[in-house]
Amino acid sequence: MIRLSTALAIAAAIGCAPTAAPRPEATAQHPLTVKPRADTPTRLLLRLSERRLYLVHHDAKTPVESFPIAVGKKGWETPVGRFHVEEMVVHPEFLKLDPAMPTRVLKRIPPGPDNPLGQRWIGFAHGEGWTVGIHGTPRPELLGQAVSHGCIRMRNEDVVRIYDRVQLGTAVTVEP
Repeated sequence: MIRLSTALAIAAAIGCAPTAAPRPEATAQHPLTVKPRADTPTRLLLRLSERRLYLVHHDAKTPVESFPIAVGKKGWETPVGRFHVEEMVVHPEFLKLDPAMPTRVLKRIPPGPDNPLGQRWIGFAHGEGWTVGIHGTPRPELLGQAVSHGCIRMRNEDVVRIYDRVQLGTAVTVEP
């Protein structure tokens, strides 16, 4: 499992968009090239209309656990479809980048109680210039609402629990 110390979060015009690159000493492949794994019985099921994340083993009708979430707001909807865990970061650093010049850092928030990404980041969908994932939040009062730039927000203790139960390649299904 890759444990990266830094995640870049592009908060302005590119959605939730945390991206991360392995440190030079990392030996695993880049997280965004990870292939889905069929050998893991655990998978994640997100039901956006219910604002719930379900931890599922073999039978989707009887999830093992369920957690409240916040989802993407209008114009920044969380993508629906079948994905897999591509990236995992413990105590991510949040970097707000300039939307006009994405290499310019406007603000850096180190790991800690005020970090918008909370204690864990689990990236599961990406495209050109954006990444969506599951992460903690310092504002759990927003759970149950559509408030993010596409990401799934959870209580920090819940995202740590999920993080410890998944691995790179774990299936993630997002339903409307």
